[in-house]
Amino acid sequence: MEQQEYATGAARTAGGTSDGRTGGAGRGTTAAVLVVRGSGPRGVPGTGADAPHDASHDVPQGAVPVHDSGSPSTAGLSPDPGLLRLARWFAEAEPGTADDLCAASLGLYPARHFGAPAGPAGGPATAGPATGSAPADPSAAVPLTAAPSTAEVSWWHGPTAHTPAPLRAREPRPAGGLRRARRDAAALPVVLSGAKPGTPGRHRKPERSRGAGTVPQDRSAATTAAERRIAARLLVAHPLVTASGPHADGFPLIRRHRDWLAERFDTLLGYRLVVGPWHARLHKAGLGPGATRRLEHPATGAPFTPGGYALLALALALLVDAPERLPLDGLLAAMDAVRPGPAARPADRAELAMALAVLVDWQVLGDLPAAVLADPAAAGPTVLTVDRELARAVPVGPPALADDATDLIRLAAEAEPGTAVRRRLAETPAVLVADLPEEQRAWLREHGRTGPAALAEFLGLEAEQRAEGVALLDPAEELTDLALPGTDTAAQAALLLVERLVEEVRPLPGETAGTDVPVPDALIDGVLGDIADEYGLPAGWRRDYLADRTALRRDALDLLHRMGLITPAPRGTRPPGWLLRAPAARYAPAPDLLPAPGTGRHSRPDPAFTVPAPVTPRAGQPV
Repeated sequence: MEQQEYATGAARTAGGTSDGRTGGAGRGTTAAVLVVRGSGPRGVPGTGADAPHDASHDVPQGAVPVHDSGSPSTAGLSPDPGLLRLARWFAEAEPGTADDLCAASLGLYPARHFGAPAGPAGGPATAGPATGSAPADPSAAVPLTAAPSTAEVSWWHGPTAHTPAPLRAREPRPAGGLRRARRDAAALPVVLSGAKPGTPGRHRKPERSRGAGTVPQDRSAATTAAERRIAARLLVAHPLVTASGPHADGFPLIRRHRDWLAERFDTLLGYRLVVGPWHARLHKAGLGPGATRRLEHPATGAPFTPGGYALLALALALLVDAPERLPLDGLLAAMDAVRPGPAARPADRAELAMALAVLVDWQVLGDLPAAVLADPAAAGPTVLTVDRELARAVPVGPPALADDATDLIRLAAEAEPGTAVRRRLAETPAVLVADLPEEQRAWLREHGRTGPAALAEFLGLEAEQRAEGVALLDPAEELTDLALPGTDTAAQAALLLVERLVEEVRPLPGETAGTDVPVPDALIDGVLGDIADEYGLPAGWRRDYLADRTALRRDALDLLHRMGLITPAPRGTRPPGWLLRAPAARYAPAPDLLPAPGTGRHSRPDPAFTVPAPVTPRAGQPV
């Protein structure tokens, strides 16, 4: 019974009143039951954000505990069998497969988008009217028929978002805070993102002057639209929002508009939104194999390994039914007793520390001392504060319905063609036609202009239509977990690298331009070496990168790969290498159509070369 329940997914809803604690979503509840996902109406019972919570609505027929009496028990903890199975798959997976499995089973990845629109040089910039870096009016950003020629323009030769190197200094992006939404100037008097009263925030559009005959806009309708967009963007960027977490200022907006948000997420993306008294959880679907989404340490950014994912799943398996106060050594002993795979390895301590750090970041566990997060196995007696409601809200995947990890990744990404394409548009930087199965290609060909419109309006994005595919852009550069351009050494090197690679290998006008172009490894090494010599010391790049060019190459290529600008060559390619993708050209200068005589297509134009001006003969002078 418990396997079938976990296969369909389970969510906790809480009844009762707060006991005054601060913290995660489930604290302050007096009673809670486990309900089968999909067995009741979407959203939270009640007609308004402040409607009293009736616990009787939370108990559908057939509700069962998360485990049965036959589950193994260690130190008083009964692990969830579905999560134990997931832990075994993590332990046996390759690193890339483990990342995809995490996206499919937990669905806690953020959205990822390009920022500045391309243009205006060389043609129309985007499908909407706005081509600058300032956010556009959302009422004018959606019409995809405004620029009918953009669908025939290739990324290789179209408008670019290139910025000359000396102009790339940017303020660091804030680590937290509510994502803003593009909005009309009259929508809100103050940005609902934590901006101080009287200061509009850097993305606030200047107020327009109203003429004498101008009819004032319905302020209530504008405020509602702005609040809904802010809440939707917050959930896409952070699928788990708590009432006391870093994005608590947006939680009241989510609760206020939960019914509308639940309907729109379901209609457009097939996502289920669950909003309780203390937390909101957007159940994202998987992105399929090769999604380039991975879990990282919240403080250091170190990527999870398959062993770290396995320990995280084991901890969740034990915490979903753990007491509110749990000794750390009891949790570790229980994890050792049920852990799949070989005996402990030397890296287990670091992986365990990463798993606990993520659970604290998600507020499944209360704050822990730095010594515990550094080395849990060597820490002294520590008592954990457990939030069972959040522990049960984390898993979304159906391991009981899958044969193995690969099958689970496939099942989690399944959807009808329109929903599948819209999910890619909402979560990934660009959707390339060549990457889609045939039925999704057919949908995009038929709905290429109108299909992304509702999604762009819902999330406050702008559509960029090109011959190779579509990208939804976020000019505010907030609805993304990766920034390009960026301020750190790897991001600066990656941007310089990709623009020079495009200049070297991009197809010339008139050539057959495919989605991908091979890039020789020697070219990458040579260009990156030139960049490091030219920019490293003057730009103050990290000394360890300048001393270890292999590490600089690895991290720069990793960033470009995760942004969808390069991709590894197919397996079996000799020699193995990389493929430059068409969207990479949006970060390079416009192509030089008049190269110096005698130069090849793999040579950069000589900046000293100029085309001589035509000479007009004087009267009486022989021509």
